[in-house]
Amino acid sequence: MCKAVVVPRAKLMDAKKRSELHQPALYILMSDSDDKIYIGETEYFLSRIRDHETKKSFWDQAIIFVSKDNDLTKSDVKYLEYLAMKQAQETARYTTDENKTSPKPTNLPEHQLAFIEEFFEDVCTLATFLGVPVFETVKQKNQELFYCRTKNTDANGFYTENGFTVLKGSKIQKDSTPSYIHKEVRFEKLSTASTVINENQFELIKDLTFKSPSAASAFCRGNSSNGWVDWVNDTGQTLDEVYRNLQNRVI
Repeated sequence: MCKAVVVPRAKLMDAKKRSELHQPALYILMSDSDDKIYIGETEYFLSRIRDHETKKSFWDQAIIFVSKDNDLTKSDVKYLEYLAMKQAQETARYTTDENKTSPKPTNLPEHQLAFIEEFFEDVCTLATFLGVPVFETVKQKNQELFYCRTKNTDANGFYTENGFTVLKGSKIQKDSTPSYIHKEVRFEKLSTASTVINENQFELIKDLTFKSPSAASAFCRGNSSNGWVDWVNDTGQTLDEVYRNLQNRVI
C-alpha cells in the first residue's frame, strides 16, 4: 500500500529517474545534524522539491511516502499532511518550526478516510524503520527514573534505546546561557510543550524525547551539559554509572 523513497539532497538529479515520484505524495525534509524537520504534501514531488532546494537550507535528505498503486489524490495527501503534523507535534520528538502554518483536514468520504488513516499507520511504521521515529511516542514501562536538578531546574525522565525522555511536569530553566548553541530550537520546543510558572522556570505540559541524555539535560538546564553525569537516580548514581555497571554485569 505505502512505499517510502529516501532521496539525499545531493542525489536530487538522480531522483528524476524514479517513476514513483511523479504522483501525489507526503514527504519529510530532515537534517542529518539536528532534529529539525519539514512536513509537506504535493501532487508532483520533483517539481515541489526544486522550490525547497532554493528556499530551505537546513535539510540533507527527503523521505517521500507514495502509494504503490498510485491511487492517492490531492485531497488524500493533504489529509495525510494534517495527520502527520498533528502526530509530530504530539510526540514532539522533532522540531517542526519550518512549517509556518498548520494544515487543516480535508473533507473525505468515510470509506476514503478509513483508507487514509490506515495508510498513515504504514507511514508511521516505515518512518520508524528508516530511523526517523517522528511519529512514535516513547512509553514508560519499568524504566528507572533519573533526575536533573540545578537552581532553576527540577526535571525527571528515563533512558531507552530511543533516547532520553523528559517527563511532563518537569521544571525547566527559563533562560539559556549566551554560549548555548541551540537557543532557537530550545525556544521552539518550550513554546509548544511548556507553560511559564514563574520568572525563572517553565513546566513541561507533555513528555519530550531527545536523541541523547546530553541533549535532554542541556535543554532542561539551558546550557551545555554532559547528560551521562548530570542525570542521577534516587541514590545519586549517574546515568553513566548505572548503565556501565549494567553492561559490566552482562559481560
